[in-house]
Amino acid sequence: MVKNGVKADIPAKNVKKILITQPRPETDKSPYFELSRKYNIELEFHPFIRLEPIPAREFRKQKIEIQNYTGVIFTSRNAIDHFFRMCEEMKVNVSQDTKYFCITEAVALYLQKFILYRKRKVFYGADGTNKSLFDVINKHKGNEKFLYVCSENQQDNDIVNWLKTNSCEFALAFMYRTQSNDVKELLLKNEYDVICFFTPSGVKSLFDNLPKYKQNGTIIGAFGNNTSRAIEDAGLKLEIKAPQPEAPSMVSALERFLACSKKK
Repeated sequence: MVKNGVKADIPAKNVKKILITQPRPETDKSPYFELSRKYNIELEFHPFIRLEPIPAREFRKQKIEIQNYTGVIFTSRNAIDHFFRMCEEMKVNVSQDTKYFCITEAVALYLQKFILYRKRKVFYGADGTNKSLFDVINKHKGNEKFLYVCSENQQDNDIVNWLKTNSCEFALAFMYRTQSNDVKELLLKNEYDVICFFTPSGVKSLFDNLPKYKQNGTIIGAFGNNTSRAIEDAGLKLEIKAPQPEAPSMVSALERFLACSKKK
């Protein structure tokens, strides 16, 4: 039981319950459930944040003409959803020549929901890291004008700094914002051995709900450089990190962690 955000230390080899701070996968074929069966662990899914769309009338204040950009950068499926929502609200026809630069292949494939997918116009990083994304963008930076679609209060500073340092022509397009969900009761009533975060806003939500939260043995996982940094800046110990070459997803990172713990 967690009391005032504090729980007893539990050895890694005794991990039984993991909290994923995202919505439950829509399909039972998700690798998360395969992981659950393989290691006999209980997985719970509770999003720590919610996304609120920025309406077109408010977006116009950013003075961005979407059709003037030849390359669009996406680091999440949410960004894709809100980009095409905004285009529809503003009645913008996206050129078939537009190039899309995505953080992972999974994000790139999600574009099929909105466009006729052509690999020659869709590019993605090899291993899900910012560096691999930069390698792809670097091949096109001289000919493209980039639009980086992101949250008003959560953009990847590594990407922004790289674009600036490498003299890329780009603009930040804020099309949605993140808000903390009320998960205080969830955290107080349940005991989790592992909590996995996917955004800095998710980490912020933890402390919005439990300002005096203490880790005290809870194993913390993070997806993304900015999320890892937010966890460490909050004074928490980070033990599971993705993406990495050997663990491109949170599922694979958890798999490696659980496999190593089982051997101990």
